[in-house]
Amino acid sequence: MSLIVQKYGGTSMGSVERIQNVARRVAKWHAAGHQVIVVPSAMSGETNRLLGLAKELSAQPDPREQDMLAATGEQASSALLAMALIAQGVPARSYAGWQVPVRTDNSYTRARIRAIEGTRIREDLDAGRVVIVTGFQGVDEDGNITTLGRGGSDTSAVAVAAALQASECLIFTDVDGVYTTDPRVVPAARRMKVVSFEEMLEMASLGSKVLQIRSVEFAGKYQVPVRVLSSLTDPLIPLEEEMASGTLITFEEDQKMEAAVVSGIAFSRDEAKFTLRAVPDTPGVAYSILGPIAAANIDVDMILQNVSVQGMTDFSFTVNRNDALRTHDLLSTQVGPAVGAGEIVYDDTVCKVSIVGIGMRSHAGVASAMFRTLSQEGINIQMISTSEIKTSVIIDDKYMELAVRALHKTFELDQEK
Repeated sequence: MSLIVQKYGGTSMGSVERIQNVARRVAKWHAAGHQVIVVPSAMSGETNRLLGLAKELSAQPDPREQDMLAATGEQASSALLAMALIAQGVPARSYAGWQVPVRTDNSYTRARIRAIEGTRIREDLDAGRVVIVTGFQGVDEDGNITTLGRGGSDTSAVAVAAALQASECLIFTDVDGVYTTDPRVVPAARRMKVVSFEEMLEMASLGSKVLQIRSVEFAGKYQVPVRVLSSLTDPLIPLEEEMASGTLITFEEDQKMEAAVVSGIAFSRDEAKFTLRAVPDTPGVAYSILGPIAAANIDVDMILQNVSVQGMTDFSFTVNRNDALRTHDLLSTQVGPAVGAGEIVYDDTVCKVSIVGIGMRSHAGVASAMFRTLSQEGINIQMISTSEIKTSVIIDDKYMELAVRALHKTFELDQEK
């Protein structure tokens, strides 16, 4: 008997019929003798509906009250799942994040988990119950409900698995694993049976929507085995068959993985590029520009500083498009005047395309193959960022799908390695 954490996304919880299917799958694992903790998302579209109501009342809703509102979606789906399990004869109990409790800091709408107390959960598990814990939410030290940001249920599930020392965390979603790239862009994209933690971390950070990056970070920090599976299959398929499907995120690099130079291609349209022109090229100018951006809790991605000409330089960086307006306000009212920038140029028609693979560490020429492919397709590269296992470029977003398809073909990702 082992302890398994199962996470179900909004699509998996999207209707009464789908909730009943989730209950059948959970009941199958429970009947096989496993202890099961389930972390469900809100029903598909529910969080957007709630936040839309808030926007109708206020252009900038109070963050504390927004979290109070948004957290109700997961609470509803958790209670409904418990009811479905009980109706099928499986003892179950649901808990909101504050009841566990899942303790977080007080950064409303993007809180970070500090600790999870497992006493109540363990008592229920030992009593033979399935335990359901709301994803996406927690409670700060003052008793206020907090939420973890978009995709936070993935983080909740992995964090619960780490805190309770689960054997594995199963992420059930509407896709059947991690693919070499988005099959909607490249129909020949191939499901990977195994992907390394480092590759998954890069792919999540670079735009892959399968797992939230913070959940991958948690998995790496606490060495939690994670498997991505489809919730849309027959819920009663044998456990062995179910576990053989999907994608396993592993912490071991075997020879086969090392031989695969490029494992996948990630991309993101959620990019905005800023350029400060004619900035004095003096010590500390990068901090003067990026310090206030960081202080505003805005994540900067790629950075480029040009060669100085007559003591002046251009400084470019990218942020998530959702943070573009706040970034522009900061640059226009504070940063630009403070550093003496000549002009602030904003471009939200860019995207990021990245190749990822552990094998890139020991194979020269991978980046040049990427650049050659883009050149042959007439695609101009605006910015470049590299690490041991990835190369990312910023290009015009109208060329994104062309770039992904061409790179997928260049690195033969439709073929088993």
